[in-house]
Amino acid sequence: MFDKLLEAQKKAEEIKKRLDTILVDAEVEGGKIKVSATANKAITSIEIDPEFLKTADREELEELLVTAVNKALNQAEQVSQTEMQAATRDMMGGLGNIFGK
Repeated sequence: MFDKLLEAQKKAEEIKKRLDTILVDAEVEGGKIKVSATANKAITSIEIDPEFLKTADREELEELLVTAVNKALNQAEQVSQTEMQAATRDMMGGLGNIFGK
């Protein structure tokens, strides 16, 4: 049983490392602001179109940045949940043998 728990912990660590390598992108205003994040919900880049930056006021820019970041984080969360659900199914299949099923 202990071996199965160690295996599950190792699998979770592998998933976390893999999520660091999966990138998601979000954009607003037709690509004028782009945000990239890992599936572990770490923002990796923010790009703002220089022409848009010249004409946007501070409030508009702040609102659009929040929207773009939230979109990227939501996408990252979806990817993360999908990966974790798949891994949980795999692990639960192995853990079922602990109880002789």
